[in-house]
Amino acid sequence: MTGVRRGRLRPTDDAPAAGERIEPVALLSGVRVEQILSGELADPADYLQDHDEWVVVLSGGAVLEIEGSEVRLSTGEWLVLPAGIPHRLVQTDRGTNWLTVRAPSPTR
Repeated sequence: MTGVRRGRLRPTDDAPAAGERIEPVALLSGVRVEQILSGELADPADYLQDHDEWVVVLSGGAVLEIEGSEVRLSTGEWLVLPAGIPHRLVQTDRGTNWLTVRAPSPTR
């Protein structure tokens, strides 16, 4: 099984009380997979990324603001965020467990 890797995601109770814990899962031909465990946010966090991102909430919930609209995500819901789209993470439930897949934007 040359090149085969196996691992385990961190449990939700490893989430910090505040802020986020980002754990790399895999890097495959420029595509990065990460697990994010969120605590409560002290302040909203603004993002403007140069990569495309797909994110799914494995457990918990969050509120984002994208182009002036509020987007609520709960367990099992996912979102595609194209490169160059400003967005704000407004609120996370303590223990929110995310999986993100980040890929270079084909237009950048």
